[in-house]
This record gives sequence, structure tokens and C-alpha cells, in this order.
Amino acid sequence: MPGSAQDSAHDANGSASGPSRRATLAGAAASAALLLPLVSATPAAHADQPRADSAPAGGTPADGALQRAFAAAAAEYAVPLSVLLGVSYLQSRWDGHRGAPSVTGGYGPMHLTDAHTALLTAPHHSQGTEDARGDLARPLKVPEATVAEPRQLPARLRTLGRAAQLTGLSAEALRGDASANVRGGAALLAATQKRLGLPPSEDPADWYAAVAAYCGADDARAAAVFADEVYEVIRGGAARTTGDGERVALDAVPGVTPDTRQLRALGLPSRARDPRVEAPENVSCEWMPAPYQELGDDDYGNHDLGDRPASQSIDYIVIHDTEGSWDTTVKLVQDPTYVSWQYTLRSSDGHIAQHVPLKDVAWHAGNWYVNAKSIGLEHEGFLTAPDAWYTEAMYRSSARLVRYLAQRFDIPLDRQHILGHDNVPGTTTSTIKGMHTDPGPYWDWAHYFTLLGAPFRRTAGASGGLVTIRPDYDTHQPVYTGCETAGEPCAPHGSAAVRLHTAPSADAPLVKDIGLRPDGTDSTTGVNDTGARASTGQQFALAGREGDWTAIWYLGRRAWFHNPERRPTAVSAKGLVVTPKDGVAEVPVYGRAYPEKEAYPEGVPVQSVSPLPYKLLSGQSYPLGLRTRGEYLWAITFDQAGHKVVRGQDVYYQIQFGHRVAFVRAADVTVRPSGT
Repeated sequence: MPGSAQDSAHDANGSASGPSRRATLAGAAASAALLLPLVSATPAAHADQPRADSAPAGGTPADGALQRAFAAAAAEYAVPLSVLLGVSYLQSRWDGHRGAPSVTGGYGPMHLTDAHTALLTAPHHSQGTEDARGDLARPLKVPEATVAEPRQLPARLRTLGRAAQLTGLSAEALRGDASANVRGGAALLAATQKRLGLPPSEDPADWYAAVAAYCGADDARAAAVFADEVYEVIRGGAARTTGDGERVALDAVPGVTPDTRQLRALGLPSRARDPRVEAPENVSCEWMPAPYQELGDDDYGNHDLGDRPASQSIDYIVIHDTEGSWDTTVKLVQDPTYVSWQYTLRSSDGHIAQHVPLKDVAWHAGNWYVNAKSIGLEHEGFLTAPDAWYTEAMYRSSARLVRYLAQRFDIPLDRQHILGHDNVPGTTTSTIKGMHTDPGPYWDWAHYFTLLGAPFRRTAGASGGLVTIRPDYDTHQPVYTGCETAGEPCAPHGSAAVRLHTAPSADAPLVKDIGLRPDGTDSTTGVNDTGARASTGQQFALAGREGDWTAIWYLGRRAWFHNPERRPTAVSAKGLVVTPKDGVAEVPVYGRAYPEKEAYPEGVPVQSVSPLPYKLLSGQSYPLGLRTRGEYLWAITFDQAGHKVVRGQDVYYQIQFGHRVAFVRAADVTVRPSGT
């Protein structure tokens, strides 16, 4: 699992059955959402959904200093205020991140880059003990760490120095003072406008080329996509309170139509999209293939050829973070020796590289069953460095890609199908400790699903029987430890996860995860410890209420989280749940849905249907995800002709069992509506 921000190490740690396994409405919603622009980042408030501009806990919105700084800088450099605010929103959502740099060395609300300070380290797939392929049919193999060599940094990674020259402000001020940083960004935009021979117009439509140039993209398509996103924000408006308590708003300019012909003035190459790219037209995506080659001694890498979805359905999209820079990450995926994923997303501008065709099986999730039925997306960022932040440009590009994939493969937009790497179960008891924990508690699932057009809202009254975890990300700041030093508190930061206790009290011990700690010790507040954590969008069956506390069924026991009415961290929901059949005291839980032994043909070794060390006990219930027949992809040869998909008769249900999903056999459980 990921370690400190300095070492970024991950410590040791049958086809689905027809339409019945998916909600028709979910597929229709995904299809409809794809046809629309990304929804506003500031939706109308609901009683169950905190506004994006709500005040931080324990205080009131700030006095508007940052808003005034934007206005002053816009006036000083003759940049339209809407343009300055729009560019900043795409880069940082107006957040200063307490002076910490982004993953690409960008500082402050305007993301001024000084990448000499950026972290260069090995991506997470080259660290730790998780076998990315996740199949014991082949021996465990972890690739060598791949670290970028020092190199001449491109201009897009050193804009802070240029801003210092233009403003006369020190680099220190531009890094650490939000008002100075905003001035630096305004100066860069104005200088670009002047360099291009364009007037300092008051009309935001006249600034398209300067906006497109700001992200530093090296091709016309990526620059245009970034600019188009900025103008979408300008047209729709936005408002939020930053992590520092600063209230910022951008009034909508609905009629603005930028002069996109200006893009030619940048002189950027216009590369034709490779026909092998599988991505929506409204994102920038290049083809950067992961090599498929024989390595000798019956070894090959770094993925398997397939024929999905004809051969196997694609049920999941797995969200990762890279734990390294863009350059080191794409270098790793081009190493033929072991690991791969389908897409990498760049932080600075949301640019995407596709590495593996969607029909093929990439090795990324650490669970072969999930790999065979999933698509992996790596996002440039660091789990343990929350202020080495995920930019809005990357969130929005990722959301567009996921909406496209969800529509194409009929994948419901919910947290049992859109998984974090930290939600993927271990395959067997021995692999649980080594499973990765990215993207971690600082990935903003609520904002991400709002961009997907599927925000998490109340869907039932208090008797609905389920709860959807939904804290207000910016104001919900539980203490985590171990971001930089083991046991030491991480810097305060918004979080998408709630902590789970054994009783309705903050003083009660955290719930135990016997898979992570077979000795029965308590879970911890460690940023990589998923043993007592429920994340935004995950649904759980209600197990009780007491005062400001709510209990859910989790890992075979009641688990309590703080959920006060005045500042709720969950909303009521309803749906289907599974519970042990009458007379059954306990039900085994699995990390993969493999067929019964009778289903395996000659020549394909029987794969063990090995239960995890957890039990679903009588009287407990867990939300139902999907229904699937047992299925196993036998693929250990370079020649695809030797691959076989084994399908059994046993039916499995996927459930939200803990922080990670799990499977139970349908023969062991009953499905019923929640709340009954």
C-alpha cells in the first residue's frame, strides 16, 4: 500500500446473467448523461446534499479576500474576471492547498508550476507485494521500480519563474501567498494575449487562445479541450468555499461563444487521433501502447489478449492514482515485463493516454477476476500527499471518459461498479494484506459522481433500510496519520471517508478487520488502513441508530459512524439486500466469483473457490451489487488460442461487505428489499 509522500511505497500489504443483473434505468441514465455536458460543479442544494459553498466546520465563510484578489488582478492586467476565475477553477477549484505543490509542481489557485520541487518516484504498480495480475496460475512477479531520470523540464512545468519575471514578485510569494499567485496567473494570461498579437479585450470570448495556452499542452487537441472546459465553467458559473474557508464565486456568462479560430495562433501541432483510441471526442487522448511480447521461458507481458465484451462482460471501472509523475507512470506501462492498465490521465490538463485496447485484459487490480471484467484508469497523483492534488481538469476529463465507457458497456454509475483500487477485494486470505489502497480517502467521490451526472442523494425516508455515505468533502476532515511519518497526523484536509467504531462513541475502538490483522488487533487511523473505513457513495444496510450515531453492517458486525442531523455524513436509501437463508447461521464470503470444479474442461486446472476469513452472519444484511455466474479466464499463454473462459452454473451476488466489495453464493442467501 502507499507509504509516505516521499517514498510513495505500497507496503506489503460465468458471464453475467442477462438484463436481470443490471438496472435498466442505470444503463439508460448513463446513456442520457453521455449526451449532456458535464453538470455544474455547484448543483442546486438539497436537504440531504450540502451545498458546494457551505461554510467550513467551526467557522463562517471568509471575508472575500480571495474573491477581491481575483478582481484586483483581473483589473491590473486587463484580463476578464470570468476568464481568470475559469482558468483557476480548472486548475485548482480556487484552492491554495496551503502552499503545497500539485503532483506536477503547481502552486496556488493558478497552478503556477515549479517542477524542480515536484516529487519524482516510482509508480505504485512497481512497489509493494500486490501481484497486479492477481492470478495464482502464474507466479507472483513485481516489476522493477522505474524512476524518471533528471531532464530539462518543459515550459509547462516552470511557469512560476515566468510569472515572477512578469510581476516582480518573489518565487516564495508566488508559491505561498494566494493573492500573489492570482496576480502571477493574470500576468501570464495577459502576456500570452500580447504575444499572440491579440487585444486586451473585455470580452471573454476573445481570450480563447490565451486560455488554451495556459495549461501548457503540446498539441492543439489537448489545448482546445482544456479551453473548452474553461468556457463551459464560464457559461455555467460556479461557487464554492475552499479548504481554507475562502468563498469564491464565478457568475455565469451563459452566452459567451469563444473564437476558437484563435487556436491556430499557438502554432501547436494538430495530430490526427489514432484510430485505435477508444475515448469520447470531447477529451484529448493519444495512443501509447503497452507492449505485448514474449519474454522467454514461457513468460510474457504485460497484458492478455481478449475479445471483450463478446468473450466476457466488462462490469467494472477501477480508479487508481499513479503514486508517481506522468512521465514515470507512462514509462512503467511501456515496460513489457509485467504490468498494465487501459488509461493514464495527466493532472495538468486532463490529457489521456490509452495503453491497452478495451477488448484485452490489463493487469492492474490485483484480482484476476476483477481484471478480466474491468477497465483500469490511472490518475496522476499521490494518496498520501492530498495537497499534491488532483486538478479539476483531470476530474472532468476522467468523468467524460467514464461516462463514455459506462454507456458503451452498460456499466451502472454506482460505487459497486465504479470502484477505487482500494475497493477491490483480495482473492484469497493470503492476498488481503497486500492489496493496494489508492486512490484513498482524499479522492473526492462526491464531486466526481456529480460530474458523472449521478450525484449521491437521498432516495428514501428513514425506514429505507440503507444509507449512502455522503459527508461534505471540504468540511469533513477526520484525522489521518502516516502521510509523511508513521503515526504522525496528516495535514488537515477534506475527506470522502467516515471512520467506523465498535460503539456509538468517538472513544470506542475502531472496528477490526481480521483479514488485515488476523491477530485481532484494532484498525488504526493510518491513511492506508482501510479496515474501519466507509467511503462516499458506498451503500450499507442500516443496523441501528443512537443519538448522532448510525450503525451499519460491515465485515460481519455492527459498525458505528458519527452522523449528526445538523451535519449529516450519510443519507437514507433503499434497494435490494442479501441475508443468510432461514436456518443458516453463517455464509462464507469470497473475493472472486469462480465456477464450481465440475465446470472446468480438460486441460484447465480447477481454481480453488477459497473463502475469505469473513462471515455473513444470520440477522445481517448487505446491499446487492450485481448477479453473475461463476466465471474464470484461463490465460497463461502468449498465444490467445490457448485461452479459455470457463463458466459454471453457480450464481454469485456481489455485495458491499466492508470497504472492499465481496461475493457470496446465491444458494446461501435470500434477496429481499431493504427496510423489510
